[in-house]
Amino acid sequence: MNVFRKPIGLLVTVWMLLVFPLVTLAAGAAEEQEAEPEKGPHRGLMLRDGDFAVELAIFETGVPPEYRAWISNDGEPVDPEEVNLQVVLTRLGNVRDEIGFAPQADFLRGDMEIYEPHSFVVSVSAEHQGQQYQWQYDSFEGRTAIEQAVADAMGVVTEVAGPATLHETVTAYGSLVLPPAGQRAVRARFDGEIVRVHKGLGDKVARGDVLFTIESNESLRTYALRSPMSGVIASLDGGAGEPTGDRTLARIIDVSKTEAELSVFAMDRARVKPGADVQLVLADGSGTVTGKVTFLAPQVAAGQAQTVRVSLASLPESWLPGQFVTGQIEVAQHPVELAVKKTGLQGFRDFTVVFAKVGEQYEVRMLELGREDEEWVEVLGGLKPGTEYVSGNSYLLKADVEKSGASHDH
Repeated sequence: MNVFRKPIGLLVTVWMLLVFPLVTLAAGAAEEQEAEPEKGPHRGLMLRDGDFAVELAIFETGVPPEYRAWISNDGEPVDPEEVNLQVVLTRLGNVRDEIGFAPQADFLRGDMEIYEPHSFVVSVSAEHQGQQYQWQYDSFEGRTAIEQAVADAMGVVTEVAGPATLHETVTAYGSLVLPPAGQRAVRARFDGEIVRVHKGLGDKVARGDVLFTIESNESLRTYALRSPMSGVIASLDGGAGEPTGDRTLARIIDVSKTEAELSVFAMDRARVKPGADVQLVLADGSGTVTGKVTFLAPQVAAGQAQTVRVSLASLPESWLPGQFVTGQIEVAQHPVELAVKKTGLQGFRDFTVVFAKVGEQYEVRMLELGREDEEWVEVLGGLKPGTEYVSGNSYLLKADVEKSGASHDH
C-alpha cells in the first residue's frame, strides 16, 4: 500500500509545459492529495491486517535512528516475544538494508541504524501464531524524478564524485600596474627643432616606427626619433616648429605587459612564494585572470604589508592599469579522496546535501564536509565515491522536492 505521497514534481511539470508544449500532461490521481496515514500512540505508522496491527516508527531520541515496533491484536498489546518481525528497506539504486528485531520491554527493537536519507521502499513481514502478515509502502524524502530531456532543458549538470585537489589561498588586495618594461618615455637625442610629427595621440606603433623628424641644432641635419617599443602613444607633447628641449615628447605604453601589484598581510607573508599561482578578479567582481607571483619586495610597506608582483597569463581589453583587483594567492595544495563542487551544494532540513542521480531519479545525500577551496569541498561521509551528482542548477531540484511535499516523515 502507498501510505506516503510520492513527489509529484510540480516544477518539472511547469518546465515540461514550457519546453514541450505538445506534451499533454495527465491529470488525476497523481495530483490528488492522498489521505494522511494512520498514526499510533507512539507516533508510528499503523500497519493493519484485520485485527492484527504493527505500529512501526523510526525512533531517534537520544540514540541513532532505529526502527521500533509495537504489536497489537484486536486492540490489545501482544507480547513482543511472540512475534517474528523483519523490515527490508530498498533504497534508490536497489540498495537493500535488512533489519532484524529483538524484544525489548514492550516493543521490538531494530538491529541497525537507519542512516540518512530516510528514503526507501519499506517491506514489512511479521509472523504471529503461525500467521504471516506483509505490508509494503513508499517512505520517500528528498527524492524526485525528472525525464532526461527535461533535465537537459533545465540545464541540470551532473558530475561523478571522486578525488580532487584543494587549493589553499590567502587574499591580497592591490591594483593593475605597468612595469618598467611596459612603458617608455621618448626624448630627443640631440636638442633641436621638431620638423614633423608622424603619429597622433592614441595611435598604435611598432618598435622602430618614426615618431618625430627633428633638425639638430648642432649639425643642422635632420634625424628620425623612433619608437623604442611597440604599444600605444599615451601622451604626446610637441608640434612642428617647436624646440625639443629636454622634455618627454611622447610616452609609449604596452598594456599587454600589465602586472598586478598586491599587498600581502603580515600574517600571510611567510606562506607566499615566488611562482605561486594567483587568481585575480576586478574590484567590481567582473572577470577573472590567472597569474603567477614573480617578485616579493625585500622590505615591508606601510601597515607592515609586503608588496608582491604578479605576472598575468592574459589580459582582457577591459582590464587597464590603475584598476583595483583582489587576488587569491595559492599557498598550499591538499589532495583529498572525495570532493564535490560547491555549486552543487544545497540546504535540506538541517543538512548540507547534494542530489545523487540514479537513472532519471534524484535524491538528497546528507554530507559530512571537511576542507574547502573556491571550487571544491571535501566529503568525509554521506556520499560514495563514483556517485553521479548534480553540480549545476541543483536549486531546481530542491525547489521541486519542496513543492512535491517529500517531507521527513515516517
